[in-house]
Amino acid sequence: MRYIMNGCLVLLLTSAISCAQAAVKVFTCEPEWAALVMELGGAQVDVYAATNGLQDPHRVEARPSLIAKLRNADLLVCTGGGLEAGWLPVLLRQSGNAHVQPGTPGYFEAASHVTMLEVPATVDRAMGDVHPEGNPHIHVDPRRIARVAEALAGQLAEIDRDHASLYRQRYADFSSRWQAAMVRWEKIAAPLRGAAIIAHHKDWVYFADWLGLREVAMLEPLPGLPPTVLHLAELKDRYKAGDVLAIIRTPYQDAKGSEWLNRQTGIPAVVLPYSVGGTPAATDLFALFDESLRMLLELKR
Repeated sequence: MRYIMNGCLVLLLTSAISCAQAAVKVFTCEPEWAALVMELGGAQVDVYAATNGLQDPHRVEARPSLIAKLRNADLLVCTGGGLEAGWLPVLLRQSGNAHVQPGTPGYFEAASHVTMLEVPATVDRAMGDVHPEGNPHIHVDPRRIARVAEALAGQLAEIDRDHASLYRQRYADFSSRWQAAMVRWEKIAAPLRGAAIIAHHKDWVYFADWLGLREVAMLEPLPGLPPTVLHLAELKDRYKAGDVLAIIRTPYQDAKGSEWLNRQTGIPAVVLPYSVGGTPAATDLFALFDESLRMLLELKR
């Protein structure tokens, strides 16, 4: 009996240690936040991304596999600002996970920790796909990622207090490397300041704001509406090579509009990675901006 009791005690102690060291299960809506969670948590987090860099985060199917993943999550990290309005509420409802519902420590919206651009005074259907909270595509500005990282590190420390010091240390290391990278990026991107771009959708507003680019037009006649023949013809008559640096789109957007305008005007059509995994070279957050700037700077040579 003594041997059995000791064995049970060892088993209980081993189980307790295992629980204390268990990784925090994090469900992220987009790959940029999965990459950031990994920077802040390392081996202490088990991260799952609902989308990849080749998917449109506006349009995601609330599949049973996503529901199952969210059901077991300790922390949900999404962009917010209405970006996932078409599918995240379904996942939250179907998962039944009380720990990751809005208003709980397990629910994190990146957009709520930064200043939003393009916040409309009013919204109606005639304006197209306009988000009432403002433009949610915040992650293409590294300054805003820096603010999100600080808040997210604090949230991780709150839900996993046993490892709070680890998250603080990893945040300090990430912040130091990120600030140095921003200095480098802004220095090398100086030739881009003032350059005009045409974007497929309103994905690049924060990127343009950061670099001082001028977004002069969109391929979409209204946000969320596919490019039309009439609208593209108007752009052809209005812009030409030399006036505009590039026509920019994400990897998941239809190439037809940008390629047609490229053929008609000579303006380069460029597919920027937009998120981690958007191109083979964009393997993490640092590489995402390295690659995006490299591609645009090549057009200035």
